[in-house]
Amino acid sequence: MKQEFFNLQLNTNGQKLYEFTSETINWINKNNFRNGLLNLSIQHTSASIIVQENADPDVQTDLINYFDKLAPMDNKLYVHTTEGKDDMPAHIKSALTNNQISLSIKDSHLLLGTWQGLYLFEHRLNPQKRKIIHHFLGN
Repeated sequence: MKQEFFNLQLNTNGQKLYEFTSETINWINKNNFRNGLLNLSIQHTSASIIVQENADPDVQTDLINYFDKLAPMDNKLYVHTTEGKDDMPAHIKSALTNNQISLSIKDSHLLLGTWQGLYLFEHRLNPQKRKIIHHFLGN
């Protein structure tokens, strides 16, 4: 049994989904992980990580539009507006999605479905530096 850590930094440029599946798979392959669990955690309260379809970009557009309607960028609706119109909506979107997910690795393969990818879901409008911690437990 072993455990390994990897900090992936992603620079974002506004509100959208940023795929990081290939970076994660490359790390798995580089370390020859065979079987185990991979926990992914994001250390931010205004962005999240999700598993989502990676084939049709319209899915990403619809997700962003849906969450913008769910948590509109209107400072009149919120008390916490310190960092601008996207501040509190970003926190709400993050609370409704994931700050960590766990995935299985079997026979050196990350167990994702055919059309699934790993995404950082950026909820802020301005560029950000985001960190996703990868923690592997297994052999």
